[in-house]
Amino acid sequence: MSALGRLEKIDLRDIWRTEDQDFTPWLAREENISLLADTLGLELEVEAQEKEVGPFRADILCKDIRNDSWVLIENQLERTDHRHLGQLITYAAGLKAVTIVWVAATFTEEHRAALDWLNAVTGDDFRFFALEVELWRIGESPAAPKFNIVSKPNEWSKTVGAATRRIETEALTDTKQLQLAFWEQLHAELQTHPGIRTQKPRPQHWTNIPIGRSGARLGAILNSREEKIAVELYLGDENAMAYFRELEASKAAIEEELGYAVDWRALPDKRASRILLIREKCPLEDQARWQEYREWLTAKLEDFDRVFRAKVKALDPSRFAASIDGAVDD
Repeated sequence: MSALGRLEKIDLRDIWRTEDQDFTPWLAREENISLLADTLGLELEVEAQEKEVGPFRADILCKDIRNDSWVLIENQLERTDHRHLGQLITYAAGLKAVTIVWVAATFTEEHRAALDWLNAVTGDDFRFFALEVELWRIGESPAAPKFNIVSKPNEWSKTVGAATRRIETEALTDTKQLQLAFWEQLHAELQTHPGIRTQKPRPQHWTNIPIGRSGARLGAILNSREEKIAVELYLGDENAMAYFRELEASKAAIEEELGYAVDWRALPDKRASRILLIREKCPLEDQARWQEYREWLTAKLEDFDRVFRAKVKALDPSRFAASIDGAVDD
């Protein structure tokens, strides 16, 4: 019989000495915020760290990309206290709708009960979660984090489960079934490509890949009507045009780095800009070619991630904001 290892619980301070300099930056990284998001049943994209919200500074501010709602995360590496509870209530009072996630080493019974009460007396626009974070390892292996939900909104498990079952069981058109099957295959293949993390597969014509900055993302596209597949860099917040113009100023260098020309779409009448690479004559119904499509999308997503990730993180909207009013579409 094979020998089994023994799980050992690690003190949080052995790995994260401080909340603001160690734990919060760690949690805000894509692969770690996704672990917390999976625990909650959300799809989170980090908006900012140490963000001013009213009179306090929130540790991490996120968007739930499923419905574009705010998610505020407050961290403690010790037992919960009244000061943090007061901050969370103040955040809720200052925002019209928000999901608040309180992460701590240990929750006192009174603070867990307080969040249970808040979930009971507030409307659907406010949701409160309490999560205890632990670290475990086997032998000399790296420490592994684990989040445990100790308080959640009323009927949350039933709500998430019902939504999942509805998506899985509702009647889908033939095209929607093909889209879902294709994205499931691509999602599975990309598990072996670090840094390219697709959203949960859905029956739609696109899938999103975070690129490390709120309001920007990579995308893979299946246009069944026009028989096209594509990859894109999507810029979609209030600074989209300034970001686009800053990248466009380096167009020649970017295309040289990619190794091919791309389609630059400023879209000045919309709250978004896009940079695309399109492949024609790719009918979704031709399943015999799906592997070919997946290989092309994977290769181009890797190119876009390699070329654009650092550039997107370094974008500064103030550099091109002054010229936006007079800009015209290409």
